[in-house]
Amino acid sequence: MSNTATILLSLSIALLAGLLLTRLASKLKLPAVTAYLVAGILVGPFCLGALNLPGIGLSSEQVKSFTILSDIALGFIAFSMGNEFRLAQLKAIGKQATIIGIVQGLVAALLVDIVLIGLHFIIPDKLSLGAAIVLGAAATATAPAATLMVVKQYKAKGKLTDILLPVVAIDDAVGLVVFAISFGVAKSLSAGPVQLLNVILEPLLEVVLSLGLGFIMGIIFNFVERFFHSRSKRMAVTVTFVLMTVAISSIKFEVGGIHIGFSSLLSCMMLGSVFCNLCDVSEELMNRADRWTAPILILFFVLSGAELELSVFTDFVVVLIGVAYIISRSLGKYLGAGMTAKLTKCDDSIVKYLGITLLPQAGVALGMALKATELGPDGAVVRNIVLFAVLIYELIGPYLTKIALTKAGDIKPEGKISARGEKIKSSIHREETHQ
Repeated sequence: MSNTATILLSLSIALLAGLLLTRLASKLKLPAVTAYLVAGILVGPFCLGALNLPGIGLSSEQVKSFTILSDIALGFIAFSMGNEFRLAQLKAIGKQATIIGIVQGLVAALLVDIVLIGLHFIIPDKLSLGAAIVLGAAATATAPAATLMVVKQYKAKGKLTDILLPVVAIDDAVGLVVFAISFGVAKSLSAGPVQLLNVILEPLLEVVLSLGLGFIMGIIFNFVERFFHSRSKRMAVTVTFVLMTVAISSIKFEVGGIHIGFSSLLSCMMLGSVFCNLCDVSEELMNRADRWTAPILILFFVLSGAELELSVFTDFVVVLIGVAYIISRSLGKYLGAGMTAKLTKCDDSIVKYLGITLLPQAGVALGMALKATELGPDGAVVRNIVLFAVLIYELIGPYLTKIALTKAGDIKPEGKISARGEKIKSSIHREETHQ
């Protein structure tokens, strides 16, 4: 079997596994995201992939080779989140979302730091001070992909949903800055002094340049879109600019010893935000983009499940530190979001349930863990604990998000209707009309 055939067969089986498991998830009243992640584990390196049968299952090497699909999916996810930053909506919730997004992230980081630094003094040979500080920074990040998929699957709409997505977006920007500073401190603890200017300037530049890139691409996108009138061509232009923004965001270079890079999440989010505020038909185009990218997003979550390292369960110390990390981060998110929401006079449903919806963790945290490997042995500890936490959070986080949105009244019992059922119902209605 040729390499191309093997790749296509592996991807098609991964996609089919994700789709089939959603039927079981539906019976168990679990979100589709959880089904995709479990499907990824089943076809991944620890299950079907371990059989080494060409085209059946995914090996570790194959999963790593599909990173381009993950990059594209995250680009479209961030682009969709830009739709939540319409000026009319920001006038109502912008101040509250900004304050909550910043404070809850910092509270989570602080609480994790306190707990893990305490653990460092108990088991200093297993958890260094540098690793504890970096893990605190990683605690800020929330997974926008899982949250957005739950919102879309159940057609969630309400006060909690309105503030949730902007908070998640702001949260990731805060996380990038906090992580870069914590990483610099950890590096100085393990390898001597580092340049303070680099530690402060590099994360700030990444945030500013990413938002600037997204803003420029959004202006150009809005200009180019006006030359096309058919839905298919405007859809193609949308895909073109998201892919182009993801591509440019991957460029990294160095100027005067300072490393310059971009965050594709922030760039694509700003692209979507600028476009939805300038283009009259942006709502329609974004809805069409969501439908076009559905298979890519399913593959993204299946591949995310295949990436999860089940081997971390074999190390008792990693499990112990991981449990401490999960409990302290969850408390930080819940208390930080709840207290800040109350102080900013948000609705009671937001005060009670926003923190629960911020628990999912994946892409951004995994990126931080990958960067942390530069710390040597300390980085390996950070990576394993983040992998453990992501495995737990991604499996239960979407379900908890669904419960929170339901309790808040944003998900209605009839929020999900079968397309097949709609078709049958409409045909019956037409027959009755003709009679």
